[in-house]
Amino acid sequence: MKKFYIIIGNFGSGKTELALNMAFADAAEGLRVTLVDYDVINPYFRSTERRTELEAAGVRLISPNFTTSGVEVPSIPAEIYSVFSDNSDVVIFDVGGDPVGAIALGMFNRYFKEIEQLEVWYVINMRRPLSSGVSENLEMIDKITGVSRLAVTGLINNTNLAHETKLEDITAGLEVTNEVAQKTGLPIVATLGTPEVLNEFAAYAAEHGIGEDKTGRLIPIERYMHRDWGRYTDKGL
Repeated sequence: MKKFYIIIGNFGSGKTELALNMAFADAAEGLRVTLVDYDVINPYFRSTERRTELEAAGVRLISPNFTTSGVEVPSIPAEIYSVFSDNSDVVIFDVGGDPVGAIALGMFNRYFKEIEQLEVWYVINMRRPLSSGVSENLEMIDKITGVSRLAVTGLINNTNLAHETKLEDITAGLEVTNEVAQKTGLPIVATLGTPEVLNEFAAYAAEHGIGEDKTGRLIPIERYMHRDWGRYTDKGL
């Protein structure tokens, strides 16, 4: 049965990193994956920048019209409606940050209501100014769910400072994410991090008796959206 994932959260939370990692991982398992770049707000750090790599991996990518062309117009292609009837095994929506970006989801409400396997994951990176505390994240969840008319089904701790991320960042995010979970009743789906830092966190969690109910699955990710000369030389921005 087809599975739908909607990844939401504030600017800089790491939604796109999660969406890309999910798409590549599922495609590597032989699943038919469609990734919808549904960010109609922010023209920077979007999944469409990895079009070449996604298509090489067998991932179908749907993007707003004119994306990465130098003309930024928030125009949604009619092709997006096909995800509700095509033969994809997995459909991932990478949604623009904040309620303004999420409001565009409302146009598909009647389709989402018919989907049996739908996950809406809210990504927390408490190292970003607008999501640094519990109250800010609770307010953001309330606003995003209000305009999108979709209920969040799980939380993701993706607290990071890009290549400067340390164990202390993930543990700080753990505290905030768990308090948000307690106040909302939502489960923590996963804790994300690059393999090196996540291994440190796994050892920390084991030492302190922190179970999966507090961390979710520990999922190592590759950071595709960072800017570095090596990637720029080989693949472009």
